[in-house]
Amino acid sequence: MIPVRQIFPDRSVRDIPGQLRKELQQSGFASRLKPGSRVALGVGSRGIANIATIVRNVVEFWKEAGMHPFLFPAMGSHGAATAEGQSDVLAHYGIHEATMGCPVVSALDVAPLGKTPEGIETFMDRNAFDSDGVFLIGRVKWHTDFQGKLESGLFKMMAIGLGKFAGAQRYHAYAYKMGVEAVIRSVGRQVLSSGKILGGLAILEDANHNTAGLTIVPVEAMEQKEEELLALVKSWMARIPVRALDILILDEIGKNFSGAGMDTKVVNRGVNGEYNPWDTAPRIERIFLRDLSEHSYGNAVGLGMADVCHDRMLRKIDWTPTQINSLTANSPAAIRTPVHFASDRLCLDKFWPTVGKFDPSEVTIAWIRNSLSLTTLAVSENLRREIESNPGIEILGPAAEFPFDGAGDLSGCEAFLESAAAVAKPTL
Repeated sequence: MIPVRQIFPDRSVRDIPGQLRKELQQSGFASRLKPGSRVALGVGSRGIANIATIVRNVVEFWKEAGMHPFLFPAMGSHGAATAEGQSDVLAHYGIHEATMGCPVVSALDVAPLGKTPEGIETFMDRNAFDSDGVFLIGRVKWHTDFQGKLESGLFKMMAIGLGKFAGAQRYHAYAYKMGVEAVIRSVGRQVLSSGKILGGLAILEDANHNTAGLTIVPVEAMEQKEEELLALVKSWMARIPVRALDILILDEIGKNFSGAGMDTKVVNRGVNGEYNPWDTAPRIERIFLRDLSEHSYGNAVGLGMADVCHDRMLRKIDWTPTQINSLTANSPAAIRTPVHFASDRLCLDKFWPTVGKFDPSEVTIAWIRNSLSLTTLAVSENLRREIESNPGIEILGPAAEFPFDGAGDLSGCEAFLESAAAVAKPTL
């Protein structure tokens, strides 16, 4: 395996608090409410870079404006669809009362908002509805289940997140026939018509998973603005830098990386088991999962998109949140159990012969930590010519064998890359 680094443009915001303060002060949001108003700040469940810093500064803005902000989980079935579980998800990201300086109010009660023109009954988190205004904080990016001009972001948060578990179940059922984008637009417009939404903060991330944009989105232009932002971040998307792979190894999957456990548009799978449905990724014949992220709280959605996994992963699954999340999203195939073995070596030895090749030296492999971390990775030496022809890739060190331990297991891609870097570093 060859350790490599992809050279992506660094678009990171250097002064997040300063940039946020400038954007929020120019937004005019505070002038829409009377001093002393209660403002509900909705935050989702994804692993967003610098999320605690961002949320804390938004809280401070509203407090300095004389308001009384509180945070609430804008989540559908995440956190095992319980108030405590959703509060725990935010707490893991450092978002709780002690760090944010305001209450975190988590509940599953919803207020009805009437029906959309398509007949979809819509809901809003009851605590948010009872506030004087709702402000959303979320990342705009591509969605893992579909492709459109409006995918994952503030509009989806208004629909699935603000609707809580009751709304998420109903909306996904309609999406089965109407399509996800159509439902998000329909429900989002209905939520906007309630007059409760003040606007939102759209967080953009670059290919290095850095905070690359903090954009205020006024309620009057939310739909159009989010379309523009989505097109921008799609142009920044990180990809596995080869045309085709026989085996893709992921050290871990989890809800903290992607709603589908692993980004389908990176690993080229569909949540219902489709092979290679996207043109944003190399053709990938087999996927090998090594583990489940501890920050996914046992939710193993995405397991079913793999072909083989390590036994250790199965031992970490909490089937209650996994089943709730999968069935709510109408994607039972996403939690099917793949073939599994007791060691990494066995997983590879059993599966490389299934890719139509007779010599293991011809099998092409890429090894990544997770579908969100694509800056550094390892690729098999038989891909060297393709890698060397790409000016956007740097080879970090010499090729090395898979470092199996006595039990036939690997310590992980990150450890392999660190070892390779140490070998490449000249001694003084």
